[in-house]
Amino acid sequence: MGQALKIPVQNEPLVLSYMDRHGKIAIEQVADGFGMSKGQLAQTAGLARETLYRSERSRTVKTQGRLREMLEVISRVTDWAGGKEQAMAWYRAQPLPAFGGRTAEALVKEGKAAAVRDYLDHIALGGFA
Repeated sequence: MGQALKIPVQNEPLVLSYMDRHGKIAIEQVADGFGMSKGQLAQTAGLARETLYRSERSRTVKTQGRLREMLEVISRVTDWAGGKEQAMAWYRAQPLPAFGGRTAEALVKEGKAAAVRDYLDHIALGGFA
């Protein structure tokens, strides 16, 4: 597995900090970065546990897309959450009133990452939750 590029850029989207030199998300780097096992990361992203343990499956468009969506949402809340670990905690546990109390994690797992991003944009512009 390739190492993730670590280019120190201020306000860099989180997803870019976990890209390998081939433009794929480096699974082990993400898991290590959040203090998770690959199995825990798979569960958080809504993927089968085995998916992240098999390199051919971990590099598919579907798997990479789901991980990218998860990292994009976490990246959007990192600053106001107080860091990426706190942003991950928010992603996994904070009920969102606009979505009937479902979490960002549940929504991304359902394929509704775009709705979460739109919601976060709305909040960032001063809208109500």
